[in-house]
Amino acid sequence: MTPETSLASSQDLKEVARHVASFRRPSAPRGAWELLVSAVPLAVLWVLMLLSLDLHYWLTLLLAVPAAGFLLRLFLIQHDCGHGAFFPNRRANDWVGRCIGVLTLSPYDFWRRTHAAHHATTGNLDRRGIGDVDTLTVREFAELGRWARLRYRLYRHPLILFGIGPAWLFFLRYRLPLGLMRGGWRPWASTMGTNAAIALLAVGLILLVGLRAFLLIQLPITLLAASAGVWLFYVQHQFETTTWRNGADWRFHHAAWHGSSHYALPPVLRWFSANIGLHHLHHLCSAVPFYRLPAVLRARPELGDVNRLTLSGSLRSVKLALWDEAGDRLVSFREARKLGAIAC
Repeated sequence: MTPETSLASSQDLKEVARHVASFRRPSAPRGAWELLVSAVPLAVLWVLMLLSLDLHYWLTLLLAVPAAGFLLRLFLIQHDCGHGAFFPNRRANDWVGRCIGVLTLSPYDFWRRTHAAHHATTGNLDRRGIGDVDTLTVREFAELGRWARLRYRLYRHPLILFGIGPAWLFFLRYRLPLGLMRGGWRPWASTMGTNAAIALLAVGLILLVGLRAFLLIQLPITLLAASAGVWLFYVQHQFETTTWRNGADWRFHHAAWHGSSHYALPPVLRWFSANIGLHHLHHLCSAVPFYRLPAVLRARPELGDVNRLTLSGSLRSVKLALWDEAGDRLVSFREARKLGAIAC
């Protein structure tokens, strides 16, 4: 019997959620250490990239890879701050999150609200559109006109999803509180305040090292980190055996358990991604700090077999694009054609 079938009832899932929640106590010293070992290496690598410009730009780009990893890790610390899970003190979480948001180009308070909506609605077909990857059902796609189908196909193309899309998201979309334009002054204050801080930091660095050096260093770091972040978010919910339900049938614990993957990464990548691959556990209780999630599995190793995706296996999820309500799984455009559900 697999963990999925042995935990079929809502009562069983709530018991697992209680187990996960028992690890939710953040530690201020541990949080400070995780922040230190993420921020300081990024600063050191930035300086090394600056020095490498006088040697060869390929060396600069090589250094951009680990630098992007540390920037990604800072984004995931910001993510934990948004859940109130990184430090015990809420004010510390909020201000650390806001400061990191300047580096990650992500307005903290605005992002926190949209991400909370994602947690509250993940896998709900009636509440799509905020903080998630746009996903149509096979039936919805079949009912679209030719140009609407083409737009959706382009949107789901890997070059758009993991290349152009991340650049557009972090450089442009996050400059306005899209989705919360009528949400009062707070999303605007968060976005505009972050924009102002980004501009001040950028101007300061440009005055210090010059525009050319700044762009040659910062652009590859940001683009690599953005693409890696979007990939992680994608693979956490876009896998064949995920779940989507209509609003009347949707249940929080069921969606968290069946709709989130366990991305089993190699140790180095697991460290840089701050254990976000344990996403099924994170969705059951988002208040658990990322540095305590491995302890959840050590206490109950069987939970690691749920929705397990390896690095190589996860690459197959790229082709998945449509939710097949009849088959209860994500399918590719080709599979949908074979099912006779779409004509092209």
